[in-house]
Amino acid sequence: MIMETLTNYDSVQQVASGFGLQEARVEPLGRGLIHHTYLAEQNGRSMVLQQINTKVFADPQALIANYLAIYEHLQQQGSVKIPAPVPTSNGGWLLYGNDNNTWRATEYIENSYTPGSTENVKAAYTTAACFGRFTKSLAGMDIRQLQVLLADFHDLAYRYQQFEDAVTNTQGMRLMRSTHVIAELRQRRHLVDFYNAIKNNPDFPLRLMHHDCKIDNILFDAHTKEVICPIDLDTIMPGKYFSDLGDMIRTMACTVDENSREWEHIDTKPEFYDAIVDGYLDGIGNELSSEEKAHIHKSGLIMTYMQTLRFVTDFLQGDAYYKTTYPEQNLNRALNQLILLEKMEDFLAAKKVGS
Repeated sequence: MIMETLTNYDSVQQVASGFGLQEARVEPLGRGLIHHTYLAEQNGRSMVLQQINTKVFADPQALIANYLAIYEHLQQQGSVKIPAPVPTSNGGWLLYGNDNNTWRATEYIENSYTPGSTENVKAAYTTAACFGRFTKSLAGMDIRQLQVLLADFHDLAYRYQQFEDAVTNTQGMRLMRSTHVIAELRQRRHLVDFYNAIKNNPDFPLRLMHHDCKIDNILFDAHTKEVICPIDLDTIMPGKYFSDLGDMIRTMACTVDENSREWEHIDTKPEFYDAIVDGYLDGIGNELSSEEKAHIHKSGLIMTYMQTLRFVTDFLQGDAYYKTTYPEQNLNRALNQLILLEKMEDFLAAKKVGS
């Protein structure tokens, strides 16, 4: 049984009791933009509770089924650890409360933490190597085992069309405030052309990718500062070579995060960039084709471009996807990513590497 419908789950403490923790101490956990996540503790036992955002993941049963399949595969393989799923008190995997919220739980790994930023070059390398090993560990899994929960998630052509549709269907101040970002994105349409050229090319095969690779989706040991495992596995699905590496370059090789409005400080950190690429290639081993390796430096450009598209599209559509704390945050996130993209282009041009 995957889903269990119960009543009276109107607080996080009551949700915790549904997973076996009575009168638990509960506190928010993490900085995620999609789900609401909490740490629940009671008498030395702790777990992570997560209220699933069903506007983004409309099929929670498929979500937990995918996690269980990945967990079982990795358990059998024995090379990569991820947090164990925690069943409900009645043996299910999901709780569905009176308020239509859907909840799941996983074990909490003690003495672990997720950094908000990349602390040093070593952390960048080890994080990238961890994600590379993770993809390599999934190579023996039949990609048909997993249900695609977010269709076209890293399909650049699809994201570009979403962007153009949003531009066409938006009027007023949101469109006017976005004109600079819109123009710059259209000037880089060649990245979409590259994506279309590799989409069905067997030299760029589909493989199971994490699709949300950033340092705060890695657990580190609080004492040793070493990597423990990747987390936030909801977006694991078939994808192209650039997704995971590109997202790490975008989020870890930058001087400030995507929420910063210190435009003059946005740049690419060369030593971090090199550590991420080296770490990922070391971790993934021989999984990449020669063609993928030849175009490895397209990864950061594609993912930064795609994230700019997604932020400005969400702004144009009224901030339906990403959480915001002030009215123009998604537009400012888009501008942040556009500046990062420009800096990355300059960095690669100076580096004189093949893209």
